[in-house]
Amino acid sequence: MMNPRLRRVLWAVPALVPMWSYATEGGVGRPITGQQIFSNAGIVPPTPGLALTLTSIYFDGGMGAARQIPVGRTIGASLDQRVSYNLANLTYIWNTGPGRWNFASAIGIPVQYTSVTVRLSSNQRPGLSNADHGTQFADMLINPVVASYHVSEADHFALSMPFYAPTGAYNPDRLANAGQNTWTFSPTVAYTKLLKSGGEFSALAAIDFYTRNSDIDYKNGAVFRLDAMWTAAIAPQWRLGVVGGWIEQLQDDTGPLADRLNGFKGHSVGFGPIVTWGGKIGNLPAALTARWVHDIDTKNRPKGNGVSFSLTLPIM
Repeated sequence: MMNPRLRRVLWAVPALVPMWSYATEGGVGRPITGQQIFSNAGIVPPTPGLALTLTSIYFDGGMGAARQIPVGRTIGASLDQRVSYNLANLTYIWNTGPGRWNFASAIGIPVQYTSVTVRLSSNQRPGLSNADHGTQFADMLINPVVASYHVSEADHFALSMPFYAPTGAYNPDRLANAGQNTWTFSPTVAYTKLLKSGGEFSALAAIDFYTRNSDIDYKNGAVFRLDAMWTAAIAPQWRLGVVGGWIEQLQDDTGPLADRLNGFKGHSVGFGPIVTWGGKIGNLPAALTARWVHDIDTKNRPKGNGVSFSLTLPIM
């Protein structure tokens, strides 16, 4: 028989992969603060099937003129950006039964709108205010295997190795790029504790390893990230809580531009509210999540606000 507590997460299966993409060379990095954690992050439920997750993240932030930023082939300052990242993700839960281990795989196709304004300080166009925007396919997200171990009815872990493939649009002479022209590999561990009150505590930790961007001879340093969320039941189908994230670059960036900026190591910390809903849309079980994360401290990364919404539905 299925664990009673797992019934409530039967189709609350989100993307199972990081949900953001933007270049470290542009100051942001693939993760955005507090946007990687998701409800029931440590759980792959035992019932097999295919689920569709639609996610939209909007970020608005910037960096002041006192901070220089590598963007494409140039070094800029006073960066302002708006990004709308939209992901359609398919998650397949393998038919492994209701034992201690359950497995899933996921693939996501993202489309991103990017708007960037920066005052360039390189010799190419000194002193000019430049702006660029566009809607493009971003880098594909692939999570070959998510292995979830059910320690007990309340405690669950998940291990995975999601990665980004450089399939998105990229032009080193543009300011606004949805693709990054790099592979990124992210060994990840997640934990979920289902609370007796109906809420949960989930945490997710990962390290992102980037390959070199050969077009501009730039290699992003490895980035550690830790996200966590806590929710409490406020109604039979609703949970309200807080979500936070910490991003810390472990290594200097390398390459001619990075060397001029002393490695351009960055970090960010942010938190905000999160609300989740689990119920039915028509005859289909569904899960909805909304959050707002405000950056409270950043270095070498734009400081701003991220708002996201996601919807998960079973399709098979």
